[in-house]
Amino acid sequence: MNKKKSTFLIIALIAICFFIYIFRGNFNKGDYSQTYYDLNTVSEITLHNVKESDSEKILKECGDILLNIDNTMSKTRNNSDVSKINENAGEEYVKISNDTFEVIKKAISFSDISNGVFDISIGPVVDLWGIGTDNARVPNKDEITEKLSLVNYKDISINEKTKSIKLNKKGMEIDLGGIAKGYAADKIVEYLKSQNIDSAIINLGGNVFILGEKAKDIPFKVGIQDPTSEGGTSIGNIAVSNKSVVTSGIYERYLEKDGTIYHHMIDPSTGYPFENNLSSVTIISSSSIVGDGLSTTTFGLGLEKGMELIESLNNTDAIFITKDKKVYTTSNLKGKLNLKNESFKLMN
Repeated sequence: MNKKKSTFLIIALIAICFFIYIFRGNFNKGDYSQTYYDLNTVSEITLHNVKESDSEKILKECGDILLNIDNTMSKTRNNSDVSKINENAGEEYVKISNDTFEVIKKAISFSDISNGVFDISIGPVVDLWGIGTDNARVPNKDEITEKLSLVNYKDISINEKTKSIKLNKKGMEIDLGGIAKGYAADKIVEYLKSQNIDSAIINLGGNVFILGEKAKDIPFKVGIQDPTSEGGTSIGNIAVSNKSVVTSGIYERYLEKDGTIYHHMIDPSTGYPFENNLSSVTIISSSSIVGDGLSTTTFGLGLEKGMELIESLNNTDAIFITKDKKVYTTSNLKGKLNLKNESFKLMN
């Protein structure tokens, strides 16, 4: 009898050890984060329910993706695709990477649907203002008029066959700062999915993508920035899964002079910051590059036209906040925004 017991216990012990060996990865999973400093912003990526050994490799690769996009799309890096395009403005086509080529094409599509409200050729005027830099100033009208003659997305020529770009006028500049972070977030999500990561938060300087859920049937909640506060406080939150949440607002970067605040989003038709009653727009979509482009586009269009545009698009929603603290959402978000700040009023 004792011999049978001993044999049973040995078999049971072997079975337990076998299952621990097979499923040992499930016993040391956790949440792991990494902070990065690329694309002129501070970013953080958090992986949920992964092994530590896997997280190190995956987070490093995410950093490499960010660095590569920064190296190719930053206008301030000497050898980037964007720098080469700008340096050769008015002279010749420049062959660029597939990534930069696709981002420029996407940017032009936003220009088309907004009749030029979104325009990556705004670079020369943005440089004049220098908002967000040590050289920030209010340029005079003559300076703005001169630089505005260089702003027109239709003067960006594309050669599909050679993947080349040319700016038709000397002195033109493109700036992908309003769309590159969105592209980077999408590339990172694509990579994480290839590594079987099913839960993560990608936060590229406030450009957020939520991959998967916090737990089974429990979505993450993303805070909606209070545009009247610089402290990162929120007016409420919204539950999302596998969605991008991107906000553009007047609180992000601005210049104050003689009691007037000039925010960083420049109107390509005037050379001055957009003037309307909006303080921020948040776009919720399946693609971060879409959210990035549309947040600036709809801000420039204003509440009525911006709302009309978003309602016409599939899988895309928006939250508009006006300067008088009224909050408007697209129809699909009705009842989904959890508004917690009583000084703001939900209008629909």
